[in-house]
Amino acid sequence: MSPSGASPPPSRSASPTATGPGRVLVAVYGLFAIAATGRSVLQLTTQASEAPLPYALSALAALVYVGATVGLAVDRPWARSVAWVAVGVEAVGVLVVGTLSLADPVLFPDDTVWSGYGRGYGFLPLLLPAVGLWWLARTRPSSGTPTRR
Repeated sequence: MSPSGASPPPSRSASPTATGPGRVLVAVYGLFAIAATGRSVLQLTTQASEAPLPYALSALAALVYVGATVGLAVDRPWARSVAWVAVGVEAVGVLVVGTLSLADPVLFPDDTVWSGYGRGYGFLPLLLPAVGLWWLARTRPSSGTPTRR
């Protein structure tokens, strides 16, 4: 008990996702959220008819990166679920879009964040979900441990 008589808040056996190295992960996801959002807004407002599928996928990627950023940055029970879904969708998206963009380039007359497995972004979109999923698993609270609300 603390000197005031109140008991301290329950602790978690794992650290929140936005602490330590997680801060770098949140920053990278935030940067990708800004970049993908800007790219998709520009593409959809100025060139939507030229390559609607890639530009719509850029917008989807932007939403995924925003969700991952929020999910990793916020220390609330719902945030961890948001992060798992966003990073999982990102992993599937980069693998599917990356494969399709190489197998049938006609589908992708212009690049998306995930085209060629993120080739235009130094392949970070391919590496980022692997790191994100690893970090979520590493910082997972143990079962039976109370979490903050």
